[in-house]
Amino acid sequence: MDSITQVLLGAAVGEATGGKQFGRKAALWGAVCGTLPDLDVFIPLGDAVSDFTYHRSASHSIVLMLVVAPIISWLITRIHVTTREHYCRWTILVFLSLATHALLDSFTVYGTQIFWPISEYPMTWSTIFIIDPLYTIPLLIGVIWALISRHPKTSGYHANRVGLIVSTVYLGWTIAVKLYINTVTENSIIENKLNVDQYLTTPSAFNSLLWRIVLVDDTSYYEGYYSIFDSTPNIQFEKYSRSTEQIRALSEHWPVKRLQWFTKNFYKVQSKESRLIITDLRMGSEPQYVFNFVVAEEHNPHYRPVKAELVNTDMDFRRAELLWQRIWDDSIKISPAASH
Repeated sequence: MDSITQVLLGAAVGEATGGKQFGRKAALWGAVCGTLPDLDVFIPLGDAVSDFTYHRSASHSIVLMLVVAPIISWLITRIHVTTREHYCRWTILVFLSLATHALLDSFTVYGTQIFWPISEYPMTWSTIFIIDPLYTIPLLIGVIWALISRHPKTSGYHANRVGLIVSTVYLGWTIAVKLYINTVTENSIIENKLNVDQYLTTPSAFNSLLWRIVLVDDTSYYEGYYSIFDSTPNIQFEKYSRSTEQIRALSEHWPVKRLQWFTKNFYKVQSKESRLIITDLRMGSEPQYVFNFVVAEEHNPHYRPVKAELVNTDMDFRRAELLWQRIWDDSIKISPAASH
């Protein structure tokens, strides 16, 4: 999730865990711990693919958090010496603030290695977009109320709990909607007689009402949209070429193998300006995707591997208005027409 949401979630968890014992210090340290895992983005790891795929690995490991939480709590009690007798509660506060960050990230489509080093498998439940105001706003109201309340141990404390409950219920709502969308997707695959290997359902930007669906097979991928308000339970897809044959000769090139693994096969390949680019199909929409990586350059008559580089994409944010209209009107087309 976005950094603001993670700070607010950490603050809310901190307040709920230790607000009565520590006052506003609980929310403060919860906010600090809520943002700590994302500081790994400032650590350069050698190339763009390493930076991309090792983000949300060790720093988001619940296993590692069990080790780190007592150490951070020890430091906190050295700063706030009058709270040393509450070391165990500080440890619980720190661990929960860290762990809820990692767990929430797992509900997005990116991928979070929450069991590292036991398993490096990126958990991606993909039920919530990385920025969703309906999740964040209840946390914001609850935390602000707790911080400005004249009686933080009563009204502020309870307001914060309500904010946490409402945001958690909303997260549960996104799970229920995803299960419904998955059912519609599976039925649509059968009705459209598509022979595909995998499918992905993920909410569109800033909401949980309109969902983007991606299907893949060996040579092609399909994109479609479905709103919970659509008149018929059938998804219309546009078909595109993945062009994966272009990287067959690069199958042992580490960035290629790493991206194939991390994207869980939801990727496409394109040749642009004499460079081979692998695109993560999970984040963005046709034809604009967030993560595009140069993995090779043309070297007649073949391509030669190069150090991976992230290619910036010019995003058209006017599409957000189109997505909003698509929620209510299933006649609106989001995906550009493609040749079948």
